[in-house]
Amino acid sequence: MHAGGVRTGISNVKMPNMPGTLYIVSTPIGNLEDITQRALRVLREVDLIACEDTRHTRKLLNHFNIDTKTISYHEHNERERAEELCKLLEDGKSIALVSDAGTPLISDPGFRIVNLAAEKAIQVVPVPGPTAFVAALAASGLASDQVLFAGFLPARANARRAKLEDLRANTATLIFYEAPHRIAPTLGDAADLLGDRQAVVARELTKMHEEFVRGRLSELAAKFSQQTARGEMVLIIAGAHSDHEIQDSTTAASRLSERIRALEAEGADAKTALKKAARELGLKRDEAYRIWESQKNRRSR
Repeated sequence: MHAGGVRTGISNVKMPNMPGTLYIVSTPIGNLEDITQRALRVLREVDLIACEDTRHTRKLLNHFNIDTKTISYHEHNERERAEELCKLLEDGKSIALVSDAGTPLISDPGFRIVNLAAEKAIQVVPVPGPTAFVAALAASGLASDQVLFAGFLPARANARRAKLEDLRANTATLIFYEAPHRIAPTLGDAADLLGDRQAVVARELTKMHEEFVRGRLSELAAKFSQQTARGEMVLIIAGAHSDHEIQDSTTAASRLSERIRALEAEGADAKTALKKAARELGLKRDEAYRIWESQKNRRSR
C-alpha cells in the first residue's frame, strides 16, 4: 500500500488460459527404433494423447515408459471427439495426436481436429517421422521427382477400375496402399487398365519380413495370385511414359466409339457392335469393353 491507500503491484484479476498446443506426432510403422527423440519428449510432456486405438498405442508407450493419459480418437467418433478435444485445447491443455502407425492423417483419422483447431487459432505443430509410402518410394527404384499418392483404392472392383482409368494418363509415379487380400486383383486391374508398366509391391516395411517385389504389373499379378499375401502393402506404379502413350490411348477410345456407333446405326445390338469393333481394331474383348465403359462413365458424369 502506498500513502494514498491504493494497492499497487500484480492485479488479483484472474487471466484467461492461453490455448494449448495440438501436436501431430509420427510413430513407428514397425521398427520401434524409428521413433524420434522429439516425439518421445512430446508424448511425455503433453496432458493427453489422442489415439486411433488406445490399446495399440499403450504398447508403444509402455515400451518407452511413458505414462501419459490416453483417449480414443478414430473414424467412428472423430466428429464428436474433435469438438471435445478442441475444448480442452482452448482450456490450455496440450494434446498429442497419434495413429496406430506412421504419420497421422495419411490415410488415417485426424483431419477434423486439425481443421477445427486451425479455425479456432489453436497452434498445430507437426512432429515428423515415418510414413510408409515415403519409405517405400525411396527404396522402390521408380521415379520420385513427381508422385501421386492416392491412398487406398476402392474395395469394389468396378469403382477400383474406374479410379485406375482416371489415373491412366497421369505421368507421375502412382502410389497406393492396399490390403493383402486385394493385392492380386488390384495388380490385375492395373495391368489391364494402365498397361504392363513397371511396379513395386513393398510389404511389411521396417519389420522382420520386409520385402520389395519388383517387376511388370502382369508379372506381379501372376506372382501374388499364386500365394497368400500377408502384411501391410504399398503399391508403386510407374506413371504414363509419354504424351505419345496418352495420345494412343485417346485415339483408340475415339476410334472404338465411332465404330460401335456406326455398327449400331447399321442395326447391330450393342454387344455385337462392341465385339465386332474390337476385332476390327485389333483390341482384346476385355480391353475394348473397358474402354467403352470408361467412355460411357465419362459421358454420364
